[in-house]
Amino acid sequence: MGDSKLPESELLKDVLQPLLEDFQYWFTRSRKLLENEEISFLSDQDKSTLLARVKQAQNEVNTAKMLFSATKGQVGIDMETIMPWHKLLTECWKVAMGFRAQNTD
Repeated sequence: MGDSKLPESELLKDVLQPLLEDFQYWFTRSRKLLENEEISFLSDQDKSTLLARVKQAQNEVNTAKMLFSATKGQVGIDMETIMPWHKLLTECWKVAMGFRAQNTD
């Protein structure tokens, strides 16, 4: 019976582990941008709110990674959990593109 779960477990490791690492990478970059740069098109309140959301998502991703590691890749993550992270990163990427555009003028 353990052999029947092996392909599913390997698929989780092959897909979910790199996905979680990507989320960590992009949230870290977004956090650095929000903490260290002046973003003229964001109000202080909007910037602060976005930064708080990024920090919360980082905590969630870290927790998911710890759970994934603790279960040796036997636990997946529901799409209802992943989709808000993806939407937040899309929002952060738009801010980063706007920031780059404001600094190339």
